[in-house]
Amino acid sequence: MFSIDQILTITFTLFAVIDILGSIPVLVSLKEKLGHIDAGKATLASGFLMVLFLLVGEPFLKLMSVDVHSFAVAGSIVIFVIGLEMILGIEFFKGEQDARSGSVVPIAFPLIAGSGTLTTIMSLKANFGEYNILAGILVNLIVIYTVLRSLNYIERLLGKAGLMVLRKFFGVILLAIAVKIFKSNINL
Repeated sequence: MFSIDQILTITFTLFAVIDILGSIPVLVSLKEKLGHIDAGKATLASGFLMVLFLLVGEPFLKLMSVDVHSFAVAGSIVIFVIGLEMILGIEFFKGEQDARSGSVVPIAFPLIAGSGTLTTIMSLKANFGEYNILAGILVNLIVIYTVLRSLNYIERLLGKAGLMVLRKFFGVILLAIAVKIFKSNINL
């Protein structure tokens, strides 16, 4: 049933793919635009998407006539645009009047539960038990919630100059990740 070794492997795999710590500059930037990020709503929405994809991800995509690669390419485009925003200071993503919807898009999806996370979850099913995957998802959701709740503290700790440097740096990283996801999933 439960295996600590499997749970640890799954937890660290998802932690690396989700990269919530690397997303801090993006999240702070979005928080400035939205005014507020509902940590609970973003965590629940991303958790719901992860569990949903664990249970019915591949059949759902097939039902919509979308393959996993097309889904990954679409997610990479959204991530690419967010990276451009961070580097160039141009606003492509307009802040919603309702900050609660901003907690879901683009935070829960595609930043947290993006195409990389969702396809990773589907691929983990080939080697690990569902209960162990659920436990790994839960551990990551606790970390995600903690980071989202601590954004104000992190912002004060880094200061405006520190955030600007991190935002530009991680903007380039996001662009590179987006290009990698796009390149590895595009049919040439």
